[in-house]
Amino acid sequence: MENNRSNGGENVNAAYDRTGDEPNQVENTFSGTNGNGEHRTVRPSVVSAFGHDTLDRVPNIDFYRNPGSISGHRAIRPSLQELHDVFQKNGAISVPDTVEDDDEDSEGTPSNDLELAAPIKANKGGAVKFGWITGVLVRCMLNIWGVMLFIRLSWVFGQAGWGLGIVVIGLSCVVTTITGLSMSAICTNGVVRGGGAYYLISRSLGPEFGGSIGLIFAFANAVAVAMYVVGFAETMVDLLEENDLVMVDELNDIRIVGCITVVFLLGISVAGMEWEAKAQIILLVILLVAIVNVFVGTFIPATTDKKSKGFFNYDANIFLENFTPDFRGGQSFFSVFSIFFPAATGILAGANISGDLKDPQRAIPKGTLLAILITGVTYLGVALCVSASVVRDATGNFTDLITPGVPCDGPAVAACERGFNFSSCSVEPCMFGSMNNFQVMTMVSGFGPLIIAGTFSATLSSALASLVSAPKVFQALCKDNIYTALHFFAKGHGKNNEPLRGYILTFLISIAFILIGDLNVIAPIISNFFLASYALINFSCFHASYAKSPGWRPAYKYYNMWLSLMGALLCCVVMFVINWWAALLTYAIEILLYIYVTVKKPDVNWGSSTQAVTFISAISNALSLSGIEDHVKNFRPQILALTGSVRVRPALLDLAHSFSKNYGLCLTCEVFVGPRSEVLQELNASMERNQLWLHKKKCKAFYAAVACEDFREGAESLLQASGLGRMKPNILMMGFKGDWRKIKTEAVHNYVGVLHDAFDFEYGTVVMRMSQGLDVSHIVEDQEDMLKAAQQQETLEQDMMSNGVKSQGMFKKSRKSSQQVLTTRVSVCAPPPPQVAKMNEMLVQASTQFKKKQPKGTIDVWWLFDDGGLTLLLPYILTTRKKWKDCKLRIFIAGQPGRSDLDKQEMKSLLVKFRINCTDINVIDDLHISPRSESWKAFEDMIEPFCLHEDSKDTAQAEAMRKASPWKISDKELSTFEEKTNLQVRLNELLQQNSKSANLIIVSMPIARKESVSDYLYMAWLDTLSKNLPPTLLIRGNHKSVLTFYS
Repeated sequence: MENNRSNGGENVNAAYDRTGDEPNQVENTFSGTNGNGEHRTVRPSVVSAFGHDTLDRVPNIDFYRNPGSISGHRAIRPSLQELHDVFQKNGAISVPDTVEDDDEDSEGTPSNDLELAAPIKANKGGAVKFGWITGVLVRCMLNIWGVMLFIRLSWVFGQAGWGLGIVVIGLSCVVTTITGLSMSAICTNGVVRGGGAYYLISRSLGPEFGGSIGLIFAFANAVAVAMYVVGFAETMVDLLEENDLVMVDELNDIRIVGCITVVFLLGISVAGMEWEAKAQIILLVILLVAIVNVFVGTFIPATTDKKSKGFFNYDANIFLENFTPDFRGGQSFFSVFSIFFPAATGILAGANISGDLKDPQRAIPKGTLLAILITGVTYLGVALCVSASVVRDATGNFTDLITPGVPCDGPAVAACERGFNFSSCSVEPCMFGSMNNFQVMTMVSGFGPLIIAGTFSATLSSALASLVSAPKVFQALCKDNIYTALHFFAKGHGKNNEPLRGYILTFLISIAFILIGDLNVIAPIISNFFLASYALINFSCFHASYAKSPGWRPAYKYYNMWLSLMGALLCCVVMFVINWWAALLTYAIEILLYIYVTVKKPDVNWGSSTQAVTFISAISNALSLSGIEDHVKNFRPQILALTGSVRVRPALLDLAHSFSKNYGLCLTCEVFVGPRSEVLQELNASMERNQLWLHKKKCKAFYAAVACEDFREGAESLLQASGLGRMKPNILMMGFKGDWRKIKTEAVHNYVGVLHDAFDFEYGTVVMRMSQGLDVSHIVEDQEDMLKAAQQQETLEQDMMSNGVKSQGMFKKSRKSSQQVLTTRVSVCAPPPPQVAKMNEMLVQASTQFKKKQPKGTIDVWWLFDDGGLTLLLPYILTTRKKWKDCKLRIFIAGQPGRSDLDKQEMKSLLVKFRINCTDINVIDDLHISPRSESWKAFEDMIEPFCLHEDSKDTAQAEAMRKASPWKISDKELSTFEEKTNLQVRLNELLQQNSKSANLIIVSMPIARKESVSDYLYMAWLDTLSKNLPPTLLIRGNHKSVLTFYS
């Protein structure tokens, strides 16, 4: 409830020397000494900027680094308290301007990715970093220029015609360009670390989306290695068969060649990024030569052999004939599009090695978007050249020439004008032409073997890029420790932090799928995995823009949130176009992984847009609620519980949580009593600690604290200012002050004053009493002391082991310190006296009793006064909880003698209308009887120390006594409220008689009229009413209806 502890001193931060703030001490050189006795010189920039030494620091990038900064240094700015607190002239406290991180490896800390470190330059013996050309542009172009360019592009334009073919390429480029724009916006909104698509998505949408897509994206890249290698192996085996060099059979030859190829690629990858980059450059040169070879070949006059196979150089009639679509074999626009689109899915090749780029923020947008443009133009150029020079069908027969009198028609009319008659292709299938021959590019090119080399280059470059991407993305995922079982793969090796373990895993996965030999079933799933990543990148950009967080400030401005949303929807549509069952499987896997990560709740906080949107939604909903008038049907218990620290009154917090969980708001509040300068540091430290404890214990409550000179003032502040709009407390819940007869008068006055304030502010009020008490703060403090002592002992033992090797003197020093800690620990851990230990054990058991399932029993509700229904509603809510489901309501009401049955029937009728199921209704018709003499004697003994007894004195003496002790109970007051006092004593007798075995007792709380009933008399009423009973709640509503029987 209240906290009187303080540090008794000023808030200090061992970060800066205060002596520099003393006026009139300006010198050219300012120095101080840090905690290690090292000399520190104040930065000249501070002096030159302001003309005097000051704790204030000019803006600097080092202040914004994370504590886990991999760059090595983080500057610490002075705290607000250091600048604002009263200056201590002799306070010579100083540390360096920058603080080095410790030497411990912090790779497993997710927050490391956020800090703003300067890019590491490549140098001799240092990490190799790539620019935007070699790091992004080259990789993306090599990944997008796949075997589609040389093998299937002519078939795509043969089926769709160059009219719809342009639409196919254009639509693919639209999807990839929108994704590229979204990715550019995300990666320019702060520093990008390693992890590529996983990093971008996880830091934008949070670990749930990032963790799910990261795993399937890494797996997709690993299987893509097998896909590309099998494509290479199939081409190689075809060449071997043409030269009669078959090793075993076609399928096993593909497996053998594929495995050898993957081993070769793994060797390049493990050798380091330098070798991999050099290999990519060589493959790019081969690929560019092959592409140029196609364009050159279209200008070389066609031989008779090529003409018979459908190639006639450029011809307008052929170009016009190939404009319209001619779908065959059950193909359609969407099926043709689904075959072509995977060729465009290489745009993340550069982003996937983001950790190896010199400047990812500049390189990824520039390289990716330029690669999309270049490859899109290349695909379009090659396809249009082929469409203008190759007919759809050709026989390949030299003799199929135009013969006079023989009609020339069929699918290749344009060939008739060139002297060839391919009419037979309309009757029987032909083997040549853009529709039938996948080797059209080889035929069109100037030198055929270069196309084969280009095919090899395309497959190997894509395989190599995927082999590098998969381990890099997987390593970033494992470093974040979202899947704890995979943290083994987070370790890197060498100057580039290469994920060797990830390489081995990717190698094994690719070998396993290569041994299958046929990847036609796997291919659509992999494409859908990539598309799911694209969809989430687009959605991340939209979501971040929609959240309107001030932290969303991308340097790249050429994006639009609605365009990103359209891109995300397009990606989802394309997933179903490519393969509907693969799309459903992708969604199912992603949802399962999402649920897994959500349930595991990884301990990370990346400031995701999901948090920002949650905040926006909360504000919007709170504002919409504020415009709606309260209605009794929507009444919810919103509790302000004066628990103190969240751990010191667990029973009070547990019961408050039971009332409000899933129903309303619960605020657990603490008042720090004392001078603000003394308690402020403790208050600030408690805010986050207590809220984190509530979150860890899954307690749906908020923690709030105030610092005031006295308890009542703090409680009054909480009663008036807590909450937001309609989401503000309407019930005050606090513990009964069992030691009211022993404490100072001021404390009793403050306690009763809080109850008066609650009634003044129209709060419902709940006072909880347990015979063992509620406060377990002394037990919590002992536990914390023991934990600290154990930690210190462990630390010193480690120091002893490490220092003992270095020098004997150091060992002796550590041993002495360790002995001091051991002594402290023994004193802390020393067992208390048996009686105290037993009391503590009973207190702990009582404080945790509401955490457990309640045994079968009753909740006795003594609804004596109509307070709007709160006394009935709260126990009803308890019966809806799982822990209390075995407890039945018993209701006790006051009745007039002789009409008990009528009173019982009326109450039963009222409960039926309230839809509250309770059949055990008891009418108490002897409340008016005077209490037993022994009960009254006990009450008189209770109040005796606080009675004035002024009637036995003369008038002057009585007046003097009243002035000297105005807080005492006068004889006049006792006489005036005798009947009400009798009622409390009598009620306790009836409670002892009827509810002694109840699990919980609810009683209507008496109200003391202000300035009429003294504080001590009111406390005596509450004490007498609730003493020697099971856990008891004294409840009084604000006399506004919280129950209704209207629909």
